[in-house]
Amino acid sequence: MKHQPKAEGNDIPAYELFHKGREENFAIRTTKDVMQMYGDHYDIPHSHNYYTVLWSHNESGRHIIDYKEYTMKTNDVFFVSPGQVHQVWHTAGAQETVILFTCNFLTANGLSSGFISNMKLFSDLYNTPPISLPSRSVSEMTWWIEKMKEEFESVDDFRFGKIGAYLKLFLIECNKYAQSQSFTGNTQILQVGGILVQKFKQLLELKFKEWHKVSDYAAELNVSSDYLNTAIKTTEGRNAKELIQQRIILEAKRMGIHTDMSTKEIAYSVGFSDPSHFSRFFKNTEGDSFGSFRTTLNKELTSNTGY
Repeated sequence: MKHQPKAEGNDIPAYELFHKGREENFAIRTTKDVMQMYGDHYDIPHSHNYYTVLWSHNESGRHIIDYKEYTMKTNDVFFVSPGQVHQVWHTAGAQETVILFTCNFLTANGLSSGFISNMKLFSDLYNTPPISLPSRSVSEMTWWIEKMKEEFESVDDFRFGKIGAYLKLFLIECNKYAQSQSFTGNTQILQVGGILVQKFKQLLELKFKEWHKVSDYAAELNVSSDYLNTAIKTTEGRNAKELIQQRIILEAKRMGIHTDMSTKEIAYSVGFSDPSHFSRFFKNTEGDSFGSFRTTLNKELTSNTGY
């Protein structure tokens, strides 16, 4: 699923979306297409600057997203956000469809930025399990996939507008099967929570290395810490403190696997003035030491083969 790499400040390859040598905002491919384009290759951990939807049509291997491993079962659909690090290990005979699209594609085809963020499909913080499509939906969703392929290969001036419509229907149907929380509390919190959480996540991406306290984010968002925690817990199933901790842990893991930085250097990089505090924080959060995580995952990454 890799395309053109873009240089970054670390060793994780980051890819932009290209099709037939040209930068694009949308593409749809099968495993066979990828094999024809890139041949038999080993998939290394990498990220994209675009969204990825991967539909596994059979028992096709394993998918690792931000160091969590998932078995790719028949009719599992995975959703990977821009910036997430992932890696696919395919088995022989893997059959998949991959839909790739940028934020620009969404905007240009009438899909607002809130459309994706209000869904339960894409995440940038750990929680990225696949959905499992029920057999009753497979036929209809396969039709939408075929229509997207058909339009993508056409020369119709309005083909991307049509693809945008089919993609929207496809994602809405997928969203029905995403895990959701039952809510019986304050409906006002439920209504405004999505907007607040979106702003919190944007702020978290900018400030997680500097701000480790919920109160810092609450003050910037002009709400109380309790209100912020409640809104996030309602929509995400986790409170603000957990999301802050998970974002710090995720960045530390990325640097631990994809750079040669020492634990001390990584601790400073994610905002800890005392490396020993970072080590305790990581072990308390993950249940294992940072050094042990780093050694174990490096062995796994070098001992497995991809397709």
